Amino acid sequence: MKFQIDSYEFGRMMVGGKDFASDLIIYPDGDIYDNWWRQQGHNLVPDDIGGLLETRPRILIIGTGAYGRMNVSTELIEVCRENGIKLDILPTADAVTSFNKAVNEGAVVAGCFHLTC
Repeated sequence: MKFQIDSYEFGRMMVGGKDFASDLIIYPDGDIYDNWWRQQGHNLVPDDIGGLLETRPRILIIGTGAYGRMNVSTELIEVCRENGIKLDILPTADAVTSFNKAVNEGAVVAGCFHLTC
């Protein structure tokens, strides 16, 4: 079941009434993977979300943190472009708004959210 994001504040996100205190991935089918870590910390590369990319979302929304400190590699941007995945890279608060809008529009959307810096 696909949920909207109920709320976000630094270090916390509520989705479908469940509270999360670690970075998370929301898959197009609504499954949530929390306690998500990246191989290179604040640098997001394709291997960090390989399973998500295999689900072929039409839109991938990346929340780069409250202050936008998580970097999205050019390699990941290229992989998304090659696979026809529209990519929105935004500070996490703005990414939440974009994600919820896409859910409301019925889009096949996924999201990766860095909850802190």
